[in-house]
Amino acid sequence: MPDGAEIQPFLGIGRSFGGRLWRERLEPDARRAALAIAEANGLTELTARVLAGRGVRPEDTADFLNPSLRTAMPDPSVLQGMDAAAERLAGAIERGEKVGIFGDYDVDGACSSALLKRYLAIFGMDAPIHIPDRIGEGYGPNTPAIDTLKGEGVSLLVTVDCGTVSHEALGHAAAIGLETLVFDHHLAGEALPPAIAVVNPNRADDISGLGMLCAAGVTFMVLVATNRELRRRGRDSALLPDLMQWLDLVALATVCDVVPLTGLNRAFVARGLEIVTRRINPGIAALSEAGRVSGPASPYHLGFVLGPRINAGGRVGDSALGARLLSSDDPAETGRIAMRLDMLNRERQALEQAAVAEALEEAEGRLAQADAAVLVLASEGWHPGVVGLVAARLKERFHRPAIAIAVDPDGLGGTGSGRSIPGVDLGRAIRAAVDEGLLVKGGGHVMAAGLTVEMARLAAFRDWISARLADDVAANGDRQLLVDGALDAGGATLDAVRELSRAEPFGSGNPEPVIVFPAHRLVFADETPQGHIRLRIAGQGATPLSGIAFRASGTPLGAALLDGRGRAMHFAGTLRIDRWQGRETVSLHVRDAAAV
Repeated sequence: MPDGAEIQPFLGIGRSFGGRLWRERLEPDARRAALAIAEANGLTELTARVLAGRGVRPEDTADFLNPSLRTAMPDPSVLQGMDAAAERLAGAIERGEKVGIFGDYDVDGACSSALLKRYLAIFGMDAPIHIPDRIGEGYGPNTPAIDTLKGEGVSLLVTVDCGTVSHEALGHAAAIGLETLVFDHHLAGEALPPAIAVVNPNRADDISGLGMLCAAGVTFMVLVATNRELRRRGRDSALLPDLMQWLDLVALATVCDVVPLTGLNRAFVARGLEIVTRRINPGIAALSEAGRVSGPASPYHLGFVLGPRINAGGRVGDSALGARLLSSDDPAETGRIAMRLDMLNRERQALEQAAVAEALEEAEGRLAQADAAVLVLASEGWHPGVVGLVAARLKERFHRPAIAIAVDPDGLGGTGSGRSIPGVDLGRAIRAAVDEGLLVKGGGHVMAAGLTVEMARLAAFRDWISARLADDVAANGDRQLLVDGALDAGGATLDAVRELSRAEPFGSGNPEPVIVFPAHRLVFADETPQGHIRLRIAGQGATPLSGIAFRASGTPLGAALLDGRGRAMHFAGTLRIDRWQGRETVSLHVRDAAAV
């Protein structure tokens, strides 16, 4: 938009029930590109608008609609440290060394650990995995765990989704004769830890442009380079692992770590979803059954069904369950673990619900007294395993970065997790706070971070981070809903949604299309026990459209929907295909609504 140009609200909606201004996503130049995309590719105007709104050029449309690893995958050697890592890992394979894997306790860590373990197993190597306990050990490598791995005969330690800032622990590993490789994606400081190689696209001297990869994506690229190195050393290509079979793990980690689904990540997820659908990995198959996933897999299933169950182990149970599930080929074992994770996920939901209710009430009070660019809340009653989820809900509700901290039983310190909004680099701010002495430790990436704080320094940290990020939040925290197009309820057909799905996978960097249904009558609205609002809307045609507004209870949007039965409103949301007992129907996931 040209400087000084006034924003024209879509349908004139300057403030919706959700407190947002609705704005058309496409600028004039992009609208012209949409017409060219539609004409050249035989697409509907709506689908072409969606593509143009995500920066797709007419000449790139075919590649975008059919993402291919062959065209998206760069030479792995563009990553700093890659060649040294591949040489050391290939050498360990040739010598039959015992390799130990140290992973993080989230989905990305579990997938990266399972990916590396499965790769080494092809060569007859049984690599032990250590996933730290979130509460007892905390994030990243630690001295006792390293000593244990050394005692088990490990000569090469590989850290995945961690290790970049673990100077002390990896220094100890070097001191006891344990060589280390680091495969990570978290922001690095100026100095790197002592290791044979640190493969991390977010280290300061890496110019690969692959900073959007999650750790599993980085690990996959290391394995591509290692296969190449083994071929160079004379290994028969036919006997090397087929890495494509494990793209389900890369896709799962990519979606759950909320990294941008563009470029290489888009190709990873598109191909990986095909493998998830085929249920090749016994652990993913068992967890899909526990989560009642049916039909073709989608990013929604990865991010909201499978991912939370894997994370539940690290949040409120056994941190190692996810990695064990994803690296096992024993159907009996994977079935038991999947059932356990499903149960832990229900426990996690109860803990989260109580913590979120307390956090929302406190946040409302704080913001009523004084506005803050970053919400920083702490409580002795919050389980450390759910603070990241609490931060995410605060960020969603108040559209600003949020940090939730679980205070230790002694009341002297706390561990926290933060979530950010697009355009605000929270991970870098947390690293700066560590350098300033405001935090004991901390790190992360642009959209998420973890930290440890002394409670005596909490107030100073709260003031410091709001001041540091105030300008970025002001520039990016406006409450706008970007709209891709409009439909009548009768136009929300299965064929229309299937064509829109050609722009998948949707996620960070490639958001789901937001469709507006102008002046539709709210036929029905009711609250569910889970705090959602189920509804039906009707336009000019006879066919109503069913929908749901997730977690809308207790919000201005929820109140407007429950009070608006029988009235006409403008509705905005995303369209999905629901599958139940072999039947497919279209539903609207309501994001917002506004008065006519």
